[in-house]
Amino acid sequence: MGADLARMLRRRLEPAERYGLRLTLVALALILVAVPFSYLLLEVLRDGRFTRIDEDVAQRLHDWVVNRPMLVTAVEAVSLLGKPLWLAIAVAAGAGFVYRRGRRRLALYLVVTAIGGGVVDTVVKVAVNRPRPDLGNPLTTAFGKSFPSGHAMSSTVTYGALLLVLLPALPRRWRVVAFSAAVVLVLAIGISRLMLGVHYVSDVVAGWTLGLAWLSGATAAFSIWRTDEGREPVEVTEGVEPEAAPALRGEAD
Repeated sequence: MGADLARMLRRRLEPAERYGLRLTLVALALILVAVPFSYLLLEVLRDGRFTRIDEDVAQRLHDWVVNRPMLVTAVEAVSLLGKPLWLAIAVAAGAGFVYRRGRRRLALYLVVTAIGGGVVDTVVKVAVNRPRPDLGNPLTTAFGKSFPSGHAMSSTVTYGALLLVLLPALPRRWRVVAFSAAVVLVLAIGISRLMLGVHYVSDVVAGWTLGLAWLSGATAAFSIWRTDEGREPVEVTEGVEPEAAPALRGEAD
């Protein structure tokens, strides 16, 4: 019976199944929130052992950067790519592009995913109410609370959603490059916030985790929308709407 149940679960989570990928994405979102994010949240709320390591690492990174002006400039430039204004411009540009190509569904996916992620980040920040680090000799200032990192979460959501939307337009040989570039960019943005001394390590890791969970959930919802309208479920390796490839490339449908 156990083996039969395991086989059934594997079949249901197969991306090729009608409901497989959406279940996989929802399960991923729930696991990310239930395990790593919840652990970090509890550590922050009870000032656990991890937060003491957390503070020490943040101080060391900040001290290493503070007397290196060229590095500070580079780190500030990377951090800029995760600022709300820049991300809003990126989403608006991406949504405008796909909308003009006749893909209103993709434009809506981008806008709703990005705005929803921002709302979730704000709600969690207010609920946890963690002060930002006070490391001395600050390199920059940041408003709002510390946990989770809005830069880390919003960049994960925004650049992840843009990648999934635009992936069908890319030749297959460039898709791994695009995915790798997006991952490196998101990691760099999170690390830049540590180096600037405006976040703890747990803030940044929580931002990445919650951002990936939100992106997975939003993509699952998009897949449900597609299948309810008689389209194939989302295949994330092909992008959220593979049939949009000709339109995105400017070719005739």
